[in-house]
Amino acid sequence: MDLRNFVLDDVARAPAFILLYLVLFLLSKWLKGVLRPYDIDHELATKDNHAVALATSGYYLATAVIYCAALIGPSNGLREDLIAVGGYALLGLVMLNFSGWFADLAILRKFCDTKQLIQEKNAGVGAAHFGIYLATGLIAAGAVSGEGGGVVSAIVFFILGQISLLVFGFVYERLSPYDIHEQLQNRNTAAGIAFGGHIIALAIIVMNAAAGNFIDWKSDLAQFGLANLIAFIFLPVIRLVVDRLVIPGQSLAREIRDDRNVGAGILEATSAIAFAAVLAFLL
Repeated sequence: MDLRNFVLDDVARAPAFILLYLVLFLLSKWLKGVLRPYDIDHELATKDNHAVALATSGYYLATAVIYCAALIGPSNGLREDLIAVGGYALLGLVMLNFSGWFADLAILRKFCDTKQLIQEKNAGVGAAHFGIYLATGLIAAGAVSGEGGGVVSAIVFFILGQISLLVFGFVYERLSPYDIHEQLQNRNTAAGIAFGGHIIALAIIVMNAAAGNFIDWKSDLAQFGLANLIAFIFLPVIRLVVDRLVIPGQSLAREIRDDRNVGAGILEATSAIAFAAVLAFLL
C-alpha cells in the first residue's frame, strides 16, 4: 500500500496495523526467548547485561524494519492486507531468528557467542550481534518487499543475503589489520561496533538490490550479484580511505586495535553506513 494514502486517506486502518505490529512484536520477543538458551528478561533486569541489551536492541529494530517493508505494496482490502502483511512479517521473523543461529555457527565462528554474551557480558560481541540482526532485518525487508516472486523469491534472496554476510565477514577479517575474532574475545567493544557497522552497510546495498517487484530470476539474480560485487569492492576501499581521513594523522584501525577507542569504532561504523546509503541510492 502507498504509505501516504495509508495515513491520509484511510486513517481507520491505522489502529489495525498498529495492533498487528504489537502482536508481532510480542511474538518476536517470545520466539527469541524460546530459541535462546538463556532468560533474556533476567539478563536485562537482574544482571544488567549490556551485551544482551545491545543484541536484543538490534533484533527489535530488525522486526520493525521487516514489518515496514511488508506494509509496502498495493492495497487489496483491510482483511487481505492484514493477512498479507502479517504473513510476510512472520516469515521475516523466522528469517531473523535463523540469522542468530547462523551468526553463532558461521559468522562469529571462532568462539561461543552465548558464553561471550552471558558469562563475559561482552559488549563487543553484543555490538556485533546488533549489526548482524539489523543487517538481517534489512535483507529480509528487501526480500519480502515488492510484488511478484512471492514466498519462494523472498526465501531465496534472504538465503543469498546471508551468504553475502558470511563471505563479507571473511573478506573483512582478511583485509583488516587485526583479527576480529581475537579482538572480540578480548572484549574490544570498538572492534565489535566497527564490524557491526560494516555488516549493516553491506546489508543496505544488498537490500536495495533485493527490494522491488520481481521481474524474472535471471534479471533479479544478476542485479543482486552486481550489487554484491560493487559492495565487496567499494566498502573495503571506503574503509581504507576513511581510516586515514576522518582523524588526520591518525589511523582509526590502530585506535580500535591498540587503544580500544569506542569513538573510533563508532566513526568507522557510521562512515561505512553513510557511504553505503549514498551508494544504494545511486544504484
